[in-house]
Amino acid sequence: MLDLDLPPSTDFSDLPLLAVGKSAAHFARPRGADLLGRTSQLFAWTKARSQHHLWPYVRSLECAPGETTSVRLETGELCEGINLASQDYLGLSSHPSVHAAAKHAIEQFGVHSAGSGALVGNTAESLCLERELGEALQAAHVLLFPTGWAAGFGTVVALVRSYDHIVMDELAHACLQQGANAATKNITRVRHLDAEAFREALSTIRASDTQNGILVITEGVYSMDADTPNISALQELCDEYGATLMVDVAHDFGSMGPGGLSQIAAQSMLGKVDIVMGSFSKTFASNGGFVAVKDASVRRFIQIYGGPWIFSNALSPIQAAIVRQALRIVRSDEGDILRGQLMTAIKAFRDEVTSQGEACFGNPTPIIPMLVGQELVGRIGSQLAFDRGVIVNLAEFPVVPVGASRFRIQMMASHSEEAAREGARRVVAALTAAREIAQ
Repeated sequence: MLDLDLPPSTDFSDLPLLAVGKSAAHFARPRGADLLGRTSQLFAWTKARSQHHLWPYVRSLECAPGETTSVRLETGELCEGINLASQDYLGLSSHPSVHAAAKHAIEQFGVHSAGSGALVGNTAESLCLERELGEALQAAHVLLFPTGWAAGFGTVVALVRSYDHIVMDELAHACLQQGANAATKNITRVRHLDAEAFREALSTIRASDTQNGILVITEGVYSMDADTPNISALQELCDEYGATLMVDVAHDFGSMGPGGLSQIAAQSMLGKVDIVMGSFSKTFASNGGFVAVKDASVRRFIQIYGGPWIFSNALSPIQAAIVRQALRIVRSDEGDILRGQLMTAIKAFRDEVTSQGEACFGNPTPIIPMLVGQELVGRIGSQLAFDRGVIVNLAEFPVVPVGASRFRIQMMASHSEEAAREGARRVVAALTAAREIAQ
């Protein structure tokens, strides 16, 4: 299955300056009265990159996202190769019982929720899912959202007012960052994973303001760095300073921790964190997201003031049924087996990269970041990997800072150790060649 025919490598001998230089940061603040016309410079830049094989985005799958898959570039080029780019950590998007649950939901409910959760968009499937998530996370009250983004953004803007404060890890997800920006100007972004920096920020705020709320935001696993905070220490700080802790478990819920219950469970904090939110799009084979809280009053407040919940159609019955079945698998013996297979693939990939003289950073998680640095190296390396029959995701600005581009490898339980190691070798070879070309 892994003996794929490899096409000749792309020729990068004649790259125009427009395609080689700059990043999206250069086009982020255009000027001029013509709001639409001033988008043209960015478009010209992305077009030049695309024409010269330096645009690895807006790709499309031609089949299911398994160990190997077929991906088509925006330009139409097709690659069949080892898939290191899909968010399907336990491989549940292809699980027969998940498919059966989706088909049954269609037969019973049709294909559309047909309304906001505030109206008649809920179904028996979605209400059961809320209860089952609450049971798993030891949180009495759960609210579903149509996307993980909506869950993060909606929860922040629902709870925080302009006079309140937010203290957040500087690397928190964009939905949380944009939610914070929309909610208040009183935002303190602290050094990544620095508990003492959180303490200092909370102490400073409480020294001058004892009347208003403070929301502290962190993640279970950071999606570009594959690392984890001390959740217990942060909750203790929040209790000490009268703040509220919110933990985003989008990447670790289902795929990590005892019973797949995230880093919160790994740190013995189930039922102790103030607010838990997450996404179904990483492990649970669906779009959608959730927020889990302890009190019914908090859930009701988010319903009323969380715009993405009240003004969006609810999760479809198909999605709810898929997530329910995925959750059953996650919490079963089979889930433990799949997480074991996933960790075997993760360790194999990381070990092979290290043995080839490159480095992965962060902890062993389904996300394996490989720092590239210079954007041109990443852009060339991404295409050379594509040429070598391996599909990877390149992260550059605005996802990461300028000059800190990286490959974000995403592993699945369906990866054999052989595929993980072969994929690692091909990625390292592509990066090595890219550095030589970029010099």
